[in-house]
Amino acid sequence: MKVALQRINKAVHFEASSELSSVKVNIDGSEGIGGEGKGVRPMELVLMALGSCSVFDLTTILQKQRQEIEEIQVEVEGDRREEIPNIFTKIHINFLMKGKIDELKAQKAAELAVKKYCSVHDMLAAGGVDITYSIKIN
Repeated sequence: MKVALQRINKAVHFEASSELSSVKVNIDGSEGIGGEGKGVRPMELVLMALGSCSVFDLTTILQKQRQEIEEIQVEVEGDRREEIPNIFTKIHINFLMKGKIDELKAQKAAELAVKKYCSVHDMLAAGGVDITYSIKIN
């Protein structure tokens, strides 16, 4: 896998691309380093990567279990330490679902999705990040 970042302005606005897709992602830094709010910050991308990796796997597992998912979304919140580098110390993933979904199946599916199948989880956890998750079904 290979990605490329191309600087868009004279500050820290970059456009990222991947050899796997034609989609472009805008990335920008904080105002403190010249960012202009024209893209997602790198640490936000880390949370997005964890959330998407987990929810993709959760959705696939629930579909295989013939659960009827009407809506699904994921919220990911991370706490960072004060000292530099400001790495994540804790991250919580909250899965919000609507549909005809058995709660026990959803709990087991979430455990598998987050702790077994999500490679982003494993990379972060190996670095000492405490990752938790919860499920809410309406």
